Amino acid sequence: MAYLIAANWKMNKTVAESIDYIKTFKELVRDLKDVDIMIAPSFTALSSVSSLISDTNINLGAQNMFYAEKGAYTGEISPIMLKELNVKYVILGHSERRHIFGEKDELINKKVHAAIEFGLRPILCVGETLEERELGKTKSVVERQIRSGIAGLEKEVSSIDIAYEPVWAIGTGVNATVEQAQEVHQFIRNLIHDISKGNDKGTRILYGGSVNEKNASELIKAKDVEGFLVGTASLDPKKFYEIILKSMEV
Repeated sequence: MAYLIAANWKMNKTVAESIDYIKTFKELVRDLKDVDIMIAPSFTALSSVSSLISDTNINLGAQNMFYAEKGAYTGEISPIMLKELNVKYVILGHSERRHIFGEKDELINKKVHAAIEFGLRPILCVGETLEERELGKTKSVVERQIRSGIAGLEKEVSSIDIAYEPVWAIGTGVNATVEQAQEVHQFIRNLIHDISKGNDKGTRILYGGSVNEKNASELIKAKDVEGFLVGTASLDPKKFYEIILKSMEV
């Protein structure tokens, strides 16, 4: 599969700012092939962005969703609401959802199930805190998050992408080394291969955590890094374009 280079805008950009970004960005990437590009704007901008990228090589993503189709869940967004807007990807279990909003493994698993059920492709985020890394718990934390996240979906693993985001590197400017990233990515690959009994060929393992136009070239060289989930650096269309170009150099 083509590498996936995904932008997570988080709580940034108004609708007007999103429109301006897309108008610039879609011209930059219009001729790019052999790479999957995804942008996840805020919920308020999904409709406008969807219309602007409908005839382009850019895929639309959502930053989160709830697992129910509808109901009394004030403030939540359902899978069918996202499908109506031609959303293809949905980011689930991001560390900010886990640590700021208290999302637990069980809830994230329900969301992954719902995404698969409604034809959305989940990007399941996993990663350890600095304290967990210093205690040597990186692999045990990542394994728990993956096993919990895809529980009951062992046969559907190829329909799920996984983003390794060391929490200590997200938005801090401190990036994992190529060796650190590769070690965890290889661990994840072996783990999902075992869990799925070899049905993981369609799964891409992305790296996230202060990825930018300066370090993308080195990080993408790691054997088991198959794309990026980019935060802050994706807020500038030209910088995000540079990251995509450097990701295609391997």
